[in-house]
Amino acid sequence: MNITIEQPHHAAAIDTLLDNSFGPNRAGKTVYRLRENVAPVSELSLVAVEDDTVVGTIRYWPILIGGVTPTILLGPIAVDSSLRSGGLGAQLIRLSLNRASAAGWRSVVLVGDAPYYSRFGFTRDLTLNMSLPGPVDLDRFLALELVEGSLSGVSGMLGRWPTEPTPAVRVELAARQNAGAGAGFAADRRLLNAPA
Repeated sequence: MNITIEQPHHAAAIDTLLDNSFGPNRAGKTVYRLRENVAPVSELSLVAVEDDTVVGTIRYWPILIGGVTPTILLGPIAVDSSLRSGGLGAQLIRLSLNRASAAGWRSVVLVGDAPYYSRFGFTRDLTLNMSLPGPVDLDRFLALELVEGSLSGVSGMLGRWPTEPTPAVRVELAARQNAGAGAGFAADRRLLNAPA
C-alpha cells in the first residue's frame, strides 16, 4: 500500500469511497458549508492506494474561527470497508497531522466520534467557545492544538476561508508560515504517535 498526496485523477475514486462511507447525502452536513468553493489544503490531502485502487482518503480545509484565526478542518476521512479496523485511518490521521504541524498549522478542528479522535488529542474542551454555521451534535465538535495554547481565548463562529484574507489574517498566516518554513518540528509543536 502506498500513501501519497491526492492527485486530480483520484477524484472520482475518492467520491465513490466517500459515498460508500457516508452516503450520497453527505454534502448536506453542516461542515460541508465550510468547504464550499474552497480548495482543500493540497499537501495534507492524502490517499492510500493499493493495487491502483484508492482505499483511503483524508482531506483538510482551511477555515477561520471568528473571522480572524486560521485553522484547518479535518475531514472527511474514509477507508474502504474491507480495510476498516486495520489501522489505516489512524495512520492517515497521524501522518497528515504531523505534516500539518511541520507546515506551521497551529490547530485542527473536526466534527467526529470523540472516543475515536481523543486518542490523537482531540477534545471538546477546546471548542466550547466556538460555534458552527448549522446544526451539529456538539459532543462531536472537537479540536486539537498542534501548538500548545494556540486556541487559548479563541472564540466565534467557524467560517469559510476568504478569497482575499484581511490584514489580520495575513499577519497570522505570515506567523504560521514562518513557524513552519524550514523549521521542521519545532520544540513547541506536537508530533503524534497515537496507537492505531
